Amino acid sequence: MSNSIFAKDGTAQGVAKQRLIETLAKSDKRIINDPYADRFVVGASFIKLMGHTLNVWLAQKLVPGFHEHLMSRTRFIDDLIKRSAGSGIEQYVILGAGYDCRAHRLELPSSLRIFEVDQPEVQARKRSKLPRQLCDSENVTYVPVDFTHQSLTKQLMDAGFDQSKSTVITLEGVSQYITKEAVSSTIKEMATLTQKANSIFFISYVDERLNTNPEACFGKGYPKAAKRAEIIKYLSAKAGEPWISFYPAEEVENVLLQNGYFIKENLTLTDLNSQYFAPVGRTLPENQLFNLEHFVIAQSQD
Repeated sequence: MSNSIFAKDGTAQGVAKQRLIETLAKSDKRIINDPYADRFVVGASFIKLMGHTLNVWLAQKLVPGFHEHLMSRTRFIDDLIKRSAGSGIEQYVILGAGYDCRAHRLELPSSLRIFEVDQPEVQARKRSKLPRQLCDSENVTYVPVDFTHQSLTKQLMDAGFDQSKSTVITLEGVSQYITKEAVSSTIKEMATLTQKANSIFFISYVDERLNTNPEACFGKGYPKAAKRAEIIKYLSAKAGEPWISFYPAEEVENVLLQNGYFIKENLTLTDLNSQYFAPVGRTLPENQLFNLEHFVIAQSQD
């Protein structure tokens, strides 16, 4: 696997599947709604037939809290983007966009310029599955990048990125699949690109304790935490996308600080359980909390 942040689409399909499952819940019980997710999921009709409750039950049997973890990450970023757009952020860069459809499902203002960055073949596949009118949205620009011979900065600039405009950047569910050098390089490149204006950077990362003390990455009483940790890593590797990078909080904070960002939030499912699932009557018990991935929001320093 290359060091590019734009790799295969196996995990993109997997996350789209979880978004589809969540969308199947009743409107007053779900925490996100993605009407386009089914377009990217193999066997979507069968999943729909099974319904939300059965699908989530099966997920709980395999890895308790996994579905809720991914949905809390999705909702957390959704809220960040809506909040940022509401406060006047002018551009949104989605790094490794995959099959994310925030540009269309969040009803963002048309004044927000959105750049979806990914490898050409994934973008082509995505655009072929979306309704044509969505792909032709005036405020959404697809930025294909082949890191073997193209520069992220150059591709964004050629696509119309404005260095004088405030920007929010998301790197979601990617850092564990690529080298730490690639993560640092990407953060540095985006920090340099946005140094003339205010910017917000979201990054998720996997806790290094997953390898050294897996019980610390799950709620108290979580069943067979070490075994479940190995299952998660095995399934990812089996799909051709092994987890290779794990981080302590200090390392992520230092990389961001070195590039002019300060940490505003660093949360996990434990923090978001009461915020998102309690209001819809789906609060997870302690022994189902899945905290191995952290969600970080960083703000550029004035």
